[in-house]
Amino acid sequence: MLQNPFVPPALSTRSRRSVVRAGGALALLLLGNWRLASGAGEAATAALLPQVAPVPGGIVRLSLGPSQERPRAWAGEVPLLVLGDPIEWSALVGIPLSATPGEARIVVQIDGQAPREQAYTVAPKRYAEQRLKVEPKTVDLSPEDLARFERERDHQQTVVATFSEPLPASLRMQVPTPGRRSSSFGLRRVFNGQSRNPHSGMDIAAPTGTPVVAPLAGRVIDTGDYFFNGQTVWLDHGGGLLSMVCHLSAIDVTTGDVLDAGQRLGAVGATGRVTGPHLHWGVMLNRAMVDPALLLAE
Repeated sequence: MLQNPFVPPALSTRSRRSVVRAGGALALLLLGNWRLASGAGEAATAALLPQVAPVPGGIVRLSLGPSQERPRAWAGEVPLLVLGDPIEWSALVGIPLSATPGEARIVVQIDGQAPREQAYTVAPKRYAEQRLKVEPKTVDLSPEDLARFERERDHQQTVVATFSEPLPASLRMQVPTPGRRSSSFGLRRVFNGQSRNPHSGMDIAAPTGTPVVAPLAGRVIDTGDYFFNGQTVWLDHGGGLLSMVCHLSAIDVTTGDVLDAGQRLGAVGATGRVTGPHLHWGVMLNRAMVDPALLLAE
């Protein structure tokens, strides 16, 4: 079960249930007084949640207000990660890189109430662009390579739809391998005048064989050797928060393994479509690739 960081640790499970059931407003008052007296609240919450960046490729935190039960929330048909306590619940929303700036909405459902929409604003952000002239064969896939890519894409669509419990107690991650960041999140490359999808992760330059570790506790939900990404490991951290590490030279885990944060899962390599050894690290929240830098621990 989720170890909720916003419920008083001094209260036993039975006591917490008694408080919540003690009578609506009184229960909320008791928990609110504890948060004020203990110095909990925004500072403690910020230490566990990602940085907020309401831009394409960023993350927003939307307050859902008080409720004795955890609300449910969706972006379209995709479930959202909701964390908090009866005083205040928050939805964490990953914003796709393809999102159009302007108003966006989620749907919120609290037991016993009608579903409601909640709006937020996506601000514009201009990411860097790189124009390159390369050999046509490096841009245009052969029929065989295209067929392989499409098979792998269909498989990974099932992987990224994972939404599991328990929910993560903290969303702050560690860098999965040491090294220089060699490519920026959101960078859009144009090959021979043809625009490609923006870079959806963080590239870390490191020698082949450098250990790669889990950035956050999680379960291995997929491993494979893919056309573009090479040897890859996907981790499920709960609640629609996933991470992937790509271009590995070795994979030391199998699907179903449960890893602690910092536990080795493989080694840096140069597999897949790459020009040299490095680690591509991607983070996904509610099926949207978001900037991993927003989740790094201070």
